[in-house]
Formats: sequence, structure tokens, C-alpha cells
Amino acid sequence: MATEQTVEQAVAQSARSHSIITGGSSGIGKAIALNLARQGANVSILARGEERLLQAKAEIEQARKSAAQTVLALRVDVSDRAQVETTIEDAIDRLGPPAQLITCAGIAHPGHFQELPVEMFEKTMAVNYFGTLYAIRAVLPAMKQQSSGQIGILSSGAGLIGLYGYSAYGSSKFAVRGLAESLRAELKPLGIQVSIAYPPDTNTPQLEVENKTKPAATKEITATAMLWQPEAVAQVILDGMAKGRFEQSPG
Repeated sequence: MATEQTVEQAVAQSARSHSIITGGSSGIGKAIALNLARQGANVSILARGEERLLQAKAEIEQARKSAAQTVLALRVDVSDRAQVETTIEDAIDRLGPPAQLITCAGIAHPGHFQELPVEMFEKTMAVNYFGTLYAIRAVLPAMKQQSSGQIGILSSGAGLIGLYGYSAYGSSKFAVRGLAESLRAELKPLGIQVSIAYPPDTNTPQLEVENKTKPAATKEITATAMLWQPEAVAQVILDGMAKGRFEQSPG
């Protein structure tokens, strides 16, 4: 009897979609993970901080549509290609090929161009751009094999227009935009949908960190726009992906 139940559970789990979210332990990434869990998906969240990961895992498990859904919390530095490849391979081995990859991991350190160390530009590009690229390359073999999949890429309003004080962050988000626009055409014949989101300032832990180093002029500029909540941004992104839209620009 136990064996039969195990088989039934395995079949039910294989029928559920698997969503991988980088940066899924906080902010927009966590809001997306919660939303998908409520819809019945198995969810893998990837992030650096173990404490936040475990807290997010508990929240997402509480939000699940069914207790049979699995939530994986995997610790990874997205700027490390080997770590990303190994971690995503582990997630796919455990929960099956992903129906979705949504890349939300990112950092921002505003400041005047001449005052920011070159290392900050390098670190920001490593996390925001290469962290996105590594994750996409890691899921592509599985998505290609099943001839389906969705890749949602998180850019920023700062990836649409250059903003004072965001020379490091904005450059990385412009790079992500270029990657998304190229991949949209390349991956469509493989049955893989690519989309990109350009959220405005959102009430997340990352924004709190940004505000510590924002130049006064940057604060004045960003104060002219409404502050969004991560749940609202997540809904816009997921609605857009469900409708096959390439771009989502909340606000």
C-alpha cells in the first residue's frame, strides 16, 4: 500500500509545473514564488542568504495550494557559473524540467560615477547580467528537450532610461535588456518564450539598501514616481507572461 501511495504521489508531482526563481528569498522574487505556489506549482527558490531562504521557504509552503507541492530553497551565488549550473541541475533532478525560469536576483549600489570603485561596476555586472545569463544557459537544455518553457527576466526602469546615480546598476540592466531582446528571437523556434520586466522602485529590502548610498539628486528623481509593492509587480509580470507578452512595465 505504501508503495502504491508513493507512486501516486510521484505521478501527481510530475504533473505539476516546476518554477525556478533566482532571488526568490525576498522582494519581487519571493512575491512571484508565493503567487506560483498558490497556483499549484512546485517551486525552487535560489538565493545567497541561508536565513532568508529558510524564512521564504516556510512562507511559500504555507501559501501552497496543496501540501503535496514541493518547495526547494537552494543557496547559490548567481555570479558563480559553476554554482549556478550545479544548483539548477540539482533542482531539475529533484523536481523535473522547469516550465518557468524567472531571474530576479540582483544588486544595486547607487552613487556618483567618479566615486564608485571599479570593483562595484564589476560586481554589479557579475550578479545582474552574468547571474541572469548563467541561469538561462543552465535551464536551456531541459527546456529545449521538452520544446517548451518560459523565461522571465527582471530588468528595471533603469534599464529603459539612464538615471542619475545609477551608472553601475543601469548599465547592467541595459545589458540584461539586450540579452532578452536577442534571446526572444533565437529561442522562439524552440518553443521557449522570453519576456522582460521593467519595474519601478519597489518596496523591497534591496531598495532599503539602495537608499543608503543614493545621491540627493537621485532621491529627488525617484521620489517623483509611485512606490510599488512587490506583490503588485509580481502580478503584472506573471499576467504578462501568461498572455505571452514580451515586455511588462508596471507603472
